[in-house]
Amino acid sequence: MDYKDFAIDLAYQAGEIMRQNFHVGMKKEWKSDNSPVTETDIAINKLVIEQINKHFPDHSIKAEEKSDMQINSKYVWVCDPVDGTSVFSHGIPISTFALALVEDGVPILGVAYDPFMDRLYFAQKGSGAFLNDKPIHVSNSNTFEHEFIDVENTTKSTFKLWKLHENLYTLGAKTSNLHSTIYACCLVANGEFIATILPHNACHDVAAVKIIVEEAGGKVTNLFGDNQRYDQDIKGAIVSNGHIHDLLLKEINKILSLSKV
Repeated sequence: MDYKDFAIDLAYQAGEIMRQNFHVGMKKEWKSDNSPVTETDIAINKLVIEQINKHFPDHSIKAEEKSDMQINSKYVWVCDPVDGTSVFSHGIPISTFALALVEDGVPILGVAYDPFMDRLYFAQKGSGAFLNDKPIHVSNSNTFEHEFIDVENTTKSTFKLWKLHENLYTLGAKTSNLHSTIYACCLVANGEFIATILPHNACHDVAAVKIIVEEAGGKVTNLFGDNQRYDQDIKGAIVSNGHIHDLLLKEINKILSLSKV
């Protein structure tokens, strides 16, 4: 089985588990960082480890709930079993399964699956980005006016960007916080949003959409405009259509500079 078929098949398996377990009144536990975890997160994480160990035993696995890292492995599968557990566990159907294959720190394949709308996003290095087998592209907008930008602030955020919502709003943007980073980033890839800002340090929140958004014509950097590895902790992320990337960097730098004063 090649990497593409494997990743897509695993995404559909994970999506089926999400659909079967989705309901209001869901049982959840709270982790030390104040984020929830459900039986679904654990079940999908286990499935991912089992399947990768079976098909690619020399590959490493870095996932949100449990990892399985091999010594000197060139390839790392980076997984978020349920991106948006917070909303998922409260009965809001805007979560995704996400998986990336990372080679020497660089994503070379990414899949994100929204099982509730049956939207499968996929990209492989140099081959473009797709939504259910149809090519997708980022927005051409070069202004904030009337455009959606998602800023994923939470209490666990490594970088404090609470004021960014207000600043972008005054510049004409429509700001949101979907509490489902990959879902929001996929909306950047298909041209509905112009950017998603991630103030966290978890690589599983970005690895898959790094390649999906860039293969759709967008740009992904850390919060300081630099490239970074996606098989280890990151320095946040700006996921944009590329056209407004520098403008976002400028607004973010204002806030981060003030926080150091």
